[in-house]
Amino acid sequence: MMPTCPLCAAEDAPHFHRDARRDYHRCRRCDLVFVPPAFRLSAAEERAVYDQHQNSPHDPGYRRFLSRLHAPLCERLAPRARGLDFGAGPGPTLSVMFEEAGHPMAIYDPFYAPDASVLDATYDFITASEVVEHLFAPGETLARLAAMLPPGGWLGLMTKRAGDREAFARWHYILDPTHVAFFSEATFRWLAESLDMSVEFPAADVALLHKPAR
Repeated sequence: MMPTCPLCAAEDAPHFHRDARRDYHRCRRCDLVFVPPAFRLSAAEERAVYDQHQNSPHDPGYRRFLSRLHAPLCERLAPRARGLDFGAGPGPTLSVMFEEAGHPMAIYDPFYAPDASVLDATYDFITASEVVEHLFAPGETLARLAAMLPPGGWLGLMTKRAGDREAFARWHYILDPTHVAFFSEATFRWLAESLDMSVEFPAADVALLHKPAR
């Protein structure tokens, strides 16, 4: 049986690629490439990988990397817009950069900042940098984040985008065992339409989804 797509719930996701460790399927409806549940890590195994990350707001290189999302989103925000950095990781940095630009921030991470009460609030913008590729249920999670935005709100996502079968087979991004969902530009366009949002791609690996104002 074909696995169900974790983004759009379609049952039309034929086998796409196999490497030494895992199988990958590609959804014909939303174009998401994903790893079936049997190949997912446990929470403890995931945490062990994330604990090896050494991201820090004091690292200029990491700040330059995040600026691909930070800069174009900042250009679109009103002064003092309130944001949430979802999946902030062990060394929150994007939230620091937005606070330095005058935007009050909350953070959430299931391992490092697990206060779920912040998910009950609304925000003018939500960011998720290098997050969506880790999600077991991206459809459910991204719909929840979009619902936390008011009209005119922004959802800023950064993740590397999947290409064709040949490029995918050579792609370093699939070597990380915590990466289980791979978005293409077509996937983001499907996502935006499903959420009644628009989407633009202002920088490499960046997708900005905008909820229309009333």
